[in-house]
Amino acid sequence: MRIIQLLVISCILFSCSETNKNQAFTPGQLWPDNKGTHINAHGGGILHFQGKYYWFGEHKGSGEIGNTAQVGVSCYSSDDLYNWKNEGIALKVVENDSTHDIAKGCILERPKVIYNAKTRKFVMWFHLELKGKGYDAARSGVAISDNVLGPYTFVKSFRPESGFWPVNVQPYHLKPVSDTIKSTYCGGKGCLPAHPDSLNILGRDFKNGQMARDMNLFVDDDGTAYHIYASEENSTLHISQLTNDYLSNSGKYIRLFSGRYMEAPAMFKHNDKYYLFASDCTGWAPNAARSAIADSVFGNWTELGNPCIGKDSALTFYSQSTFVLPVAGKKDALIFISDRWNPKDHTDGRYIWLPILFEKEKPVLKWMDTWSLDVFANE
Repeated sequence: MRIIQLLVISCILFSCSETNKNQAFTPGQLWPDNKGTHINAHGGGILHFQGKYYWFGEHKGSGEIGNTAQVGVSCYSSDDLYNWKNEGIALKVVENDSTHDIAKGCILERPKVIYNAKTRKFVMWFHLELKGKGYDAARSGVAISDNVLGPYTFVKSFRPESGFWPVNVQPYHLKPVSDTIKSTYCGGKGCLPAHPDSLNILGRDFKNGQMARDMNLFVDDDGTAYHIYASEENSTLHISQLTNDYLSNSGKYIRLFSGRYMEAPAMFKHNDKYYLFASDCTGWAPNAARSAIADSVFGNWTELGNPCIGKDSALTFYSQSTFVLPVAGKKDALIFISDRWNPKDHTDGRYIWLPILFEKEKPVLKWMDTWSLDVFANE
């Protein structure tokens, strides 16, 4: 109710009409859609297709139940990135079958949509936890549509890379696994009694598939798509190449930053270098962002430290990364997109959009109360 009242006041003062459109980003503020309602697309990603942007994200509710999927995945469209039209629910949860993988009440997080030019299909991936199972399932979900707006049809959920070793598998991964791994997920850091490699969590999950929680998708210049996800009890990141139809993992993947506990990954490319943003594992509480660089997806990745500078940089400006958006028609224009979570009222979660600057090869994020795409040069 408070959000609605604030949005009504905002629309009175600043106008939400078509004749008075937003012309700038205001990170951390309420962001009304075309109907004057705060955008409800959390943990999301953005697809640029045929001159228009499409924002897909978690439709959140209020209160404790707000972190479970009661509705599904929202979709919004925009011509300019400042003003967004509510296009409805792209993927609906299943209400009449409590045993369905995406039954109402499951946990469906960080949905991302990419377009496959070969199959002419729109493919959605997301992190899925089965209803009533907490965070033990650690699965990936896939849905597909002929139309960018949907509706998307659920295809499957699974744990990735069943029966495959990573390209950088080590000899100790082929040895017997430890029997001292805690059986349930406890969240954040400190869930494991020892380093994940000494426990050989990778080997434990070799047969049934690797755990996959916080995730993202990245499509390279040649059309090859990758699935980036937090795995091995959240202790290690995996980057997995997808099949040509984007519907499955190919079996080719790499382990990164074992024992560093990174989540909220967001991958992008700049000047032929590959980059990753990520965060520490601290639940809903913000922490210092992390960044890394590599010459190739399956190459050696090097951490670059916290990309944020200035006030509140140690808390990523009270947010957590979710996506990096290349702006169409502007050279080297990349936008860092993150969520400012509000677990007491998920509908009030705010969005932090900031331009990515570079100091040599290091990405830099500086806080701006307001900014526009004019900070980027035109191509």
